[in-house]
Amino acid sequence: MAIAAALLAALFYSLASLLQQWEAERQPPEMSLSPSLLTRLARRPRWVAGLGFDMAGYVMQWTALTYGSLVVVQPLLVVGLLFALPMKAHLSAYRLHGWDWSGALLTTSGLAVFLVVSRPGSGHTEVKPLVWVIVLSAGGALAATLVAVGRESSPRWRAMAYGTAAGIIYGECAALTKSCAHLLSLGVGSMLGSWQPYLLAAGGVTGMVLAQSAFQAGPLDASLPTLSATDPVVSVFIGAIAFGESLRSGAMATTLEVLSFSAIVVGIFLLAHTDAVKAAQRHHFELGPQQAR
Repeated sequence: MAIAAALLAALFYSLASLLQQWEAERQPPEMSLSPSLLTRLARRPRWVAGLGFDMAGYVMQWTALTYGSLVVVQPLLVVGLLFALPMKAHLSAYRLHGWDWSGALLTTSGLAVFLVVSRPGSGHTEVKPLVWVIVLSAGGALAATLVAVGRESSPRWRAMAYGTAAGIIYGECAALTKSCAHLLSLGVGSMLGSWQPYLLAAGGVTGMVLAQSAFQAGPLDASLPTLSATDPVVSVFIGAIAFGESLRSGAMATTLEVLSFSAIVVGIFLLAHTDAVKAAQRHHFELGPQQAR
């Protein structure tokens, strides 16, 4: 159930990213990091459609995290890149070649090895308040530092910084989602009487502003890989530290886990640098901002 829901979430999220990035990169630079960027984008039908897919993806992610662990569910979401690649190629009238699939092969192989070797434990649902404070504060501070650095950087580095910051926030939101799913199982009152859903809502808005600002700041091959790679890394870390979702230990197992997870990250970067993505970017610049609108 968790795996099927996570794969559906990955599909919906990939559709959302395609539609939202199409509109976000066409917005003026001065809108970056401003909540008004979302209100401006909300007037664009294509972006609103992407938001609908985002909501559908989140429902599936919530379902997956209700039955599965962060260590399993969040890495599976990177499969969304495998859905996004052929769709983006189709929109750009580009035919995929063998080399374009090398990143896909590396990502799926790394994911398969990681899940088989690590044998993640289910962990627990109760997280100590001090652990929440440490994990969320550390992630928030790192995201804020990246935003500050990104403001003073070139468009490409700004997109990477904002994308990484968004991935950190989304990884923390995944942990809060899992906690909220548990609280909801105890009753609506139990969830609404806790702090987690309110911080989750704030984090969701913050993550969306950062993600749209990353899409707007620079090319897709700068923002997408950092966002896609950071989310599962942060989620796996929080799953292990806060929820006790233990991974298989031992010299051989740990080595294979590190290598396979590294393969996933490298595969993500290769996927975002394929000729299909570059063709989509050329198509955007040839079309021009006025025609795009």
